Amino acid sequence: MTVQTTDRPLKGTVEVPGDKSLAHRVALFAALSEGTSEVSHYPDSGVTRAMRGALGSLGVPSSLENGVLRLKGNGFRPFPVEGARAFCGNSATTMRLLAGALAGTGSTATLDGSEGLRRRPMDRIVEPLRAMGADVRGTEGTSADGRRVACAPLYFKPAPLTGIEHSLGIASAQALSCLQIAALGATGESRFTAPGPVRDHTIRLLRAMGASIVDGRVAPLDSPSSLRPIRGRLPGDISSAAFLLVAAAIVPGSRITVRGVCVNPTRTGVLDILKAMGACVDISGEHEEMGEPVADVTLESGPLKAVVVEGDMVVRAIDEMPALAVAAAFAEGETVVRDARELRYKETDRIAAIVTQLRALGAEVAEQDDGLTIRGGTVRGGIAHANGDHRLAMSMAVCGLRVPVTVAGAEILDESFPSFAPTLQALCR
Repeated sequence: MTVQTTDRPLKGTVEVPGDKSLAHRVALFAALSEGTSEVSHYPDSGVTRAMRGALGSLGVPSSLENGVLRLKGNGFRPFPVEGARAFCGNSATTMRLLAGALAGTGSTATLDGSEGLRRRPMDRIVEPLRAMGADVRGTEGTSADGRRVACAPLYFKPAPLTGIEHSLGIASAQALSCLQIAALGATGESRFTAPGPVRDHTIRLLRAMGASIVDGRVAPLDSPSSLRPIRGRLPGDISSAAFLLVAAAIVPGSRITVRGVCVNPTRTGVLDILKAMGACVDISGEHEEMGEPVADVTLESGPLKAVVVEGDMVVRAIDEMPALAVAAAFAEGETVVRDARELRYKETDRIAAIVTQLRALGAEVAEQDDGLTIRGGTVRGGIAHANGDHRLAMSMAVCGLRVPVTVAGAEILDESFPSFAPTLQALCR
């Protein structure tokens, strides 16, 4: 992908695909419910196909026509295909959430994935699932920092679960959701805590379906048919909107609106950071869909200045860090990101990848163990590589609005935001 620089402000109103984090949960929880679910504005991308494909392998197929997902649930019971091998592609969310469902329903199955997914650590779910009594076995692997960890493939056999109290070592929504799902099939109540803010999509949706989750405590379901099917419209993905908002933030005179975006407070760190940098951000028309706050987000560009991003703010913007790194590259001063070590365990080591690709475009960037430092105003342009990471591809493409950029490997965009290029072009006219 070669991006043409523009002096024209970005203008207009657009929509983005349905939220990927919610889409994973909607498909899985619909499969665990009793009855037929129907959800519109459902995204068709690589990561969401992974969840639907894995569920199909386990015996719960779905259809997706004109953005409407239809799925007849199996209830909270063992999946129909015993001993299935479910392929999760490159989607860690698919693998970690399904792991909780397999353990909770007492299913026999294997979870596997791409070579990239096989390298991602799974001990953060394997160990607490075993503490609950699950019969799950991982494959020994090596993490990005050289530790021996449990990785995929993961092998599951039926075993009775008992409720536990468990404190997560890291604020991971995927790990927490895995355990909450498993706890629905345990004997006795479970309680889970995390060291920082964690996305609460699982709690919101399961509550709407009839589960009891209060103050971190998960009560087991009364029966396999306890979860009600899902109907509604999926909110827009703020992670996808982030790339368009950053694009508007770095091009002077821009003003865009992204309609119908999920503004769950555990996900809006990107908006707070862009405000702190000097962009004008307005949230309007707030309402609720499928238990989630949804609104129109308008951003008007302004002179950007450097900021320090750390602590809970990192957790609330972890997936948007590649996009925010681009905003920092065009801001005045030196932006510092710390407490972001989790970025090293994404589709790629995103700290190293962001540093390498921004340097390839001429930016002055320094890498730390848990973050990075970016000196604004130093980007000149060049060739960047997506490295198989959809967020990195979109971030480097956004850079191209200000300096000449060619993104190698841009086909990975199909993984999360297939309509990214035409959506961005519509704002540049």
